Amino acid sequence: MGSGALACPLLDHILREGRDDLLAVVTQPDRAAGRGLQCTPCEARLVAEGHGLPVWTADRASSPEVVAQMAALEPDVIVVACFGQFLRENLLALPRLGTINVHPSLLPKYRGASPIQWALANDEVQTGVSVLYVTPRMDAGDILAQETMDIKPEDTAATLEPRLAELGGELLVRVLDDLRAGRTRGVPQDEAQATYAPKLAKEDGRVDWKRDAESIRNRWRGFAPWPGAFTFLPGGQLLKVHGLRVEDGDAAAAPGTVLAARGEGPLVAAGRGAVRLTAVQPAGKKVMDGASFLRGYRLAPGDVLDAPSML
Repeated sequence: MGSGALACPLLDHILREGRDDLLAVVTQPDRAAGRGLQCTPCEARLVAEGHGLPVWTADRASSPEVVAQMAALEPDVIVVACFGQFLRENLLALPRLGTINVHPSLLPKYRGASPIQWALANDEVQTGVSVLYVTPRMDAGDILAQETMDIKPEDTAATLEPRLAELGGELLVRVLDDLRAGRTRGVPQDEAQATYAPKLAKEDGRVDWKRDAESIRNRWRGFAPWPGAFTFLPGGQLLKVHGLRVEDGDAAAAPGTVLAARGEGPLVAAGRGAVRLTAVQPAGKKVMDGASFLRGYRLAPGDVLDAPSML
């Protein structure tokens, strides 16, 4: 059961190893996306159909109808990844060896919908993957296995997610082997160490210039590609930020003040330090480097981005 990017490498690993019979794949219904609001099948569904596997979509995976379908398969294990639904006891109790989840964090840290994004936003230097039993409480089941991974200084969510997905696939295959052999023992999580990674909202991408420059950079790393990072030019025009660099700034300047409008891009004061905008996208335009932006847009030292009047 899965719909997110993490689910695809898990499917690939199981199919590649060939040690388990994959009976069916359950995904979220296709969602409308993009300017045209076109319904696009999720990646996991496309991978499964490409291998001739039965694929079911479910708004409520714990509904009696879906549970009856799954019960007819008599599964030994149900594997969940990025599914985005709370599962009830009627579903969790179906498989003989349990329902397990592959979660891209070192639980109990970063339970929730956006663990990769918040680990980067909070400047973690290490993360990993956990395989755990699924319970009615979010990401709180006993842990079956964990593997750690270093976060590179240049990582964004877009670069870190595929590496964690690959690691998760390898770890899942080992856990399935252990379950099959009866040598698996779950370890309870330390509730005192639990932290949460809530689902991202569009507003999370709005640059808060009162933060220090490193914090702004880390949130940009974590929130790429969505919701990304954005601010507003004087006059209120949206400006998306696709590249930035931390530099020294004028401690006396108010956050959001343009300190320099030359070179590789605007230099903007933060709560501490400054941020150089090296790649941006004005509303209705293509992505451009900071120098090209300055040649085409009037921006001067003393201008303020995302001024209070624009909030």
